[in-house]
Amino acid sequence: MPDDRTPRVLAVWCPDWPVAAVTGAAASDAPIAVTEGGRVLACSAGARAAGVRQGQRLKLAQRLCPELELRDRDPEAEARRFEPVVAAVEAFTPRVEVVRPGLCAIPVKGPGRYFGGEEALAALVGAAVADALGRPPVPDAVPGAVLTVPGAVLPDTEETPATPHARIGVADGLFAAVLAARAAVLVPPGRTAEFLAPYPVSALGEEAPAELLERLGLSTVGAFAALPPESVADRFGPSGTAAHRLARGLQPRPLVPREEEPDLAVEQRFDPPEALAEPLVFVARTLAERLHQRLAGAGLTCRRVAVEVACADGRTASRLWRHEGRLSATALAERVRWQLQAWQGAGTFTDTPATDAGFTLLRLAPDGLSPDQGRQLALWGQAVADDRVERAVARVQAVLGHAGLRRIEPAGGRGPEEQAVRVPWGEPYERAAEADAPWPGRLPDLWPAVVLREPAPVRVLDEAGQAVTVDGRAGVSGRPARVLVGGREERVTGWTGPWPAVERWWDQSLARRRARFQVVLDGGRALLLTVEGGAWHLEADYD
Repeated sequence: MPDDRTPRVLAVWCPDWPVAAVTGAAASDAPIAVTEGGRVLACSAGARAAGVRQGQRLKLAQRLCPELELRDRDPEAEARRFEPVVAAVEAFTPRVEVVRPGLCAIPVKGPGRYFGGEEALAALVGAAVADALGRPPVPDAVPGAVLTVPGAVLPDTEETPATPHARIGVADGLFAAVLAARAAVLVPPGRTAEFLAPYPVSALGEEAPAELLERLGLSTVGAFAALPPESVADRFGPSGTAAHRLARGLQPRPLVPREEEPDLAVEQRFDPPEALAEPLVFVARTLAERLHQRLAGAGLTCRRVAVEVACADGRTASRLWRHEGRLSATALAERVRWQLQAWQGAGTFTDTPATDAGFTLLRLAPDGLSPDQGRQLALWGQAVADDRVERAVARVQAVLGHAGLRRIEPAGGRGPEEQAVRVPWGEPYERAAEADAPWPGRLPDLWPAVVLREPAPVRVLDEAGQAVTVDGRAGVSGRPARVLVGGREERVTGWTGPWPAVERWWDQSLARRRARFQVVLDGGRALLLTVEGGAWHLEADYD
């Protein structure tokens, strides 16, 4: 029996939420799978009907369902699209815990008394969530009282409608409430352990030693819960004790409601509307100083700052700029100026009628707040030198623009132009692929001195004066003897290659097949040549 400290919890579960997030609106019956780390994270009902399951490797999933459409996971879209659901649940109690996008929970005690009991609360929450999702409630998605405990339904094998919807469940503790939501049942108080008993021990999560328990003949949660707590503690330690409490319907921790971030945004309204952008830049410096003061007073720092403007005709625009706590008020004001110039250059506000022209609002809003850990000053004035560099960079960028000063970052790839990228100073760089990953067809670690922005066309001839070609098996038609580069013919004294590279063969629109050669000319000049589609190009120069 659960003790008095185990609260009643209502859970709201949206099945296949990663799929609903990337597809945008209501999902169709098409087989779709969201992937992460080379495995299936979630799949649509159409994919599940073909045998695709959560956790499968992509090759197995595509073998089971050749027409399967793969989508990369989008955590930001998941959180953004789940926010209306959380807001709908918050109308019943502010104590909402977002377990993850697609799953949230609330305590039942207070709201249940106010709204007339657990069944009435579940029905109201289900209707509100259905309205937030823009669809009528799904039949059997809102539970009634459970007099006989149903058999366990595994979450990754149950059939769900193709359109996004939510299921509601109530039980003792968060863990049991989540499983109750997956089965859309209301477990009566005191019968949570009975409800959990048919589930496999793997449902207890990573805390439970599932493989060992199955070898011991304890394949269900009920069999594991029947063990004496003292024996479980002696054999499995703290993690096994926590899993054993879950199996017995006891809650190891209370709900943790999400904390609202403080509103530290600063803004300036213009009345009458300001027709020119220059006054906004002067105001931006004052707003940036006020923003830094608010952040310092709260002991916080931010990763990004949103620059938002509004016009007299109701049109708005916003853009996030990376901050990382290093931008001064002057540097932040400069970014406001750059952004206004970018909007004007793109014609964002130029088609506004003269009678409605003008800016009415400038707002700076911090994003990604975190505690300010301060700065550890280095010895020998290193921190002072870094500050001087940052100030010098800010002055150069003020003259040349944000993209006028760049730094070089290593990147993954096969050719020299792919192994280094230019990133505007102050902007973070997230590698699409690791530089030290295996790259079949990658050149040896001998960097050329000059890499051309645009490869120049050249001709490569053999001893007979015929064009040298490379077949699909990387076979060379003849020994390179002469190279025509820049309108001048030069003799080849040495060469090596080819390094064939077949890239993105699975996507016809991005697929490339090419080969690289290193050649040495008569005067000692070394070149990197590339042949693609029968055409030769000069890619880099080693001198």
